[in-house]
Amino acid sequence: MSPRLGAPLFLFILPLLVAACAPSGASQTPFPGSSQSSPASIPSAQPETAYPVILHDDAGREVTLDAAPGRIVSLAPSNTEIVCALDACDRLVGVPEYRVGYPADVLAAIEAVPVVVSYGPVDREAIVEADPDLILAAGNGVTATTDIDALTGLGYHVLVLYPESLDEVIADIELVGQALDAQAEAASVTEAMAVTIAAVEAAVAGADRPRTFYEVSIFEGTIYTAGTDSFLASLIEIAGGDPILGDPLTTAIALEDLVTADPEVILLGDAAYDPTLTAESVAERPGWDGMTAVTTGRVLPLPEDILITRPGPRIVDGLEALARAIHPEAFD
Repeated sequence: MSPRLGAPLFLFILPLLVAACAPSGASQTPFPGSSQSSPASIPSAQPETAYPVILHDDAGREVTLDAAPGRIVSLAPSNTEIVCALDACDRLVGVPEYRVGYPADVLAAIEAVPVVVSYGPVDREAIVEADPDLILAAGNGVTATTDIDALTGLGYHVLVLYPESLDEVIADIELVGQALDAQAEAASVTEAMAVTIAAVEAAVAGADRPRTFYEVSIFEGTIYTAGTDSFLASLIEIAGGDPILGDPLTTAIALEDLVTADPEVILLGDAAYDPTLTAESVAERPGWDGMTAVTTGRVLPLPEDILITRPGPRIVDGLEALARAIHPEAFD
């Protein structure tokens, strides 16, 4: 099998999908019964952040902020989207080079913001020049531990975000809202997300749960999918599927294990980046032709991959896309 996802992009996305052990998506049209098109108004009773505030991030680290950060560096696209969803795009002074899949307004807002990380180690000199009050890193190796430690050692406040479930994505938005003294904005975002989640859950309630394989990539002959206890696995479950899971550390799955699992639905997330990936091309792969999903015609390219694999505010649109792919009958 040949690689299906470019190495730099794949290597950026993969760690986001791996379970922690100690990766342009347009929003989907709200389905019947969803009020996503009318986001919840900002609650008037949300608390303000009292500084100094002690925060606990997804890496188990304690971060103390003495004041609301006015200069923020984001080291992952998901973190950038969270900041902008909290109406704080103008505070960003450093962002990743990878800018695929942003909403148009976010892309415009960060167009002139300096790049501080590409596909390797962060550019520490660029970060020092940016002089941030807060750095939003990504966990599980997306931001290297050596970089996190080095930046912390230089005296910067580094908050690591690495959600392992949809609930933790929401918790991270609330955490950033607390850090930025934007708790009302965070509540508005998460309440709107909750509307979509509830509508998806209602739509697939009581439906059969087909064995679902999500193809993140086939890279150098290795098949990658959702890892155990990953937010991608969480999304598939909420969307009404029974996820077929890869190794908890690498998310890889052996072909023989995939054949044994016999998926009833195959979702090609990597088709968002490779238009040659189709149901027909999957059927031509050695060993794949006998899988139930292939024989019944349930191999589906999923162009919404960025929405699904980017743990930010639009992940609920990815959830809806998953549910529509797994249970199209629930959205007729």
